[in-house]
Amino acid sequence: MSENVVCFQDFSFTYRTQTEPSLRNVNLTVKKGEKVLILGPSGSGKSTLAHCINGLIPYAFSGKTTGFLSVFGENAEYLDIFARAKKVGTVLQDTDGQFVGLNVAEDIAFAAENDCVPVGEMRTRVSETASLVNVEKYLAKAPQDLSGGQKQRVSMAGVLMDNVELLLFDEPLANLDPATGKKAIKLIDDLSKNIGKTIIIIEHRLEDALSCPVDRIIVIEKGRVIADMPPDGLLASGILTQTGIREPLYISALRYAGVEITTEMRPSSVDALIFDPKPLFLWNESLPPNPPKSPRPALLEVRNLCFRYDKSLALDNVSFTIGKGASVALVGRNGAGKSTLAKLICGFEAPSSGAIFFDGKDLAGFSIKECAERIGFCMQNPNLMLSFPLIFDEVAFGLRNRGVSEGEVKERVYETLNVCGLYSIRSWPVSALSFGQKKRLTIAAILVFGPSLLILDEPTAGQDFRNYSRIMEFLRKLNREQNITLLMITHDMHLMLEYAEKAIILSESALIEHAPPAFVLINDAIIERANLKRTSLYTLARRAGLEPEPFIEKFIAFERSSI
Repeated sequence: MSENVVCFQDFSFTYRTQTEPSLRNVNLTVKKGEKVLILGPSGSGKSTLAHCINGLIPYAFSGKTTGFLSVFGENAEYLDIFARAKKVGTVLQDTDGQFVGLNVAEDIAFAAENDCVPVGEMRTRVSETASLVNVEKYLAKAPQDLSGGQKQRVSMAGVLMDNVELLLFDEPLANLDPATGKKAIKLIDDLSKNIGKTIIIIEHRLEDALSCPVDRIIVIEKGRVIADMPPDGLLASGILTQTGIREPLYISALRYAGVEITTEMRPSSVDALIFDPKPLFLWNESLPPNPPKSPRPALLEVRNLCFRYDKSLALDNVSFTIGKGASVALVGRNGAGKSTLAKLICGFEAPSSGAIFFDGKDLAGFSIKECAERIGFCMQNPNLMLSFPLIFDEVAFGLRNRGVSEGEVKERVYETLNVCGLYSIRSWPVSALSFGQKKRLTIAAILVFGPSLLILDEPTAGQDFRNYSRIMEFLRKLNREQNITLLMITHDMHLMLEYAEKAIILSESALIEHAPPAFVLINDAIIERANLKRTSLYTLARRAGLEPEPFIEKFIAFERSSI
């Protein structure tokens, strides 16, 4: 029998500041060499489980423990965090928070330096470890100068320096573009297959995580393990939809067509899937074609825009138009220029050349304050935008800062909170809000000015499917009912397909396409240049003998009409 790497027996944990346990009677075993995926809604206990394994509980987060946990056969109660770090390596979602060195070589060498390893041996180990994850040519670079995928590889090298046996990945795909995310999953798979590492992955993006096979999927809900089974069995079980976890798009399409998903169909891979295409063909035929969209009057016009950071060209002759009331995705590989473009539109930076027109007026003549009254920018992390302890004061701040009378402030704030679904909790402290409610609050603080354009940086990052759907339906409501134009910076191809009518694609500082999402994700040249990933709906359509673009568009329209 295989050696148990992790073993929970009737294990429960309650944080010191809470009355209810975050983990309840967990019985779970991970064996040596296994590759396990852990899923669950936000707040289900996934991170708590990981912290128990790597030792952050109880050494960083204290609380009450019952039951038994062993790590590599040793009672975790007597295994300190330093001893555990020699066996368990954790790669964080935020790789920037894991760097300690001035360059990549120093960062990788950090653990060996602390162990007083001789310099010659250390250099050899750094070189060997860097080659394992293909970062040997970046050893002299500062970690902050690397792309998202390169940073993640450096973090992996840092934990591999101690030759850890268990690698724990906390949402490895959260900040990566689609193609880089696929490469990350492949690299993790290589570490499992070629080096024999035991792997635990915590991730929201199930379909992307399954681009390479896993041995088991563990589903956690409200602190309990509710499923522990092979991927094919889980996808056939219906547990995912019951717990609010998004199933792969090709599985959804088959269910819509009336196909019963079974384990024998091998549903964990669209390439290996065994299915009868006839129900899918008939369902596709029953759906009406999407009507052509009427042209919209222009709201934002970007003309021959160029921008440089010192000698580095960030945007090169970019031109496009966004219509009033449109919903548009801004997509591209890490470092393509998406954030720079957003800064220029908001007036945070001035173009090196070219111009930006808003509602027919050149933004060059507007102050940042005047831009903010027309264009709102919502950051990925709402906590970075919140300044006041109470909800009302947070939304009222901008108006008060502009000298608006208190009577008008109250009227406009209440109206905005009502639109954002926060009126009933208007007197609550900000600290009592969930992540999704904080997102709405930051949007409310922008909407109170009455902007016409809302720019959102990764609006769904780090959220489970239930919260993802809530925030996106809220944004869709703003788009439709308030006629607010949306520009969404995203790596999420599902979001682009379902919530954007057009996609602006950047690659290496240039605009390479401005087209409907379905067209973008069937075009191999665009996918390769922009580091995107072909949707599984394309593969399913091809395997069923259907034309991918109209099939994908019909699927999207059907999903929208079903919500």
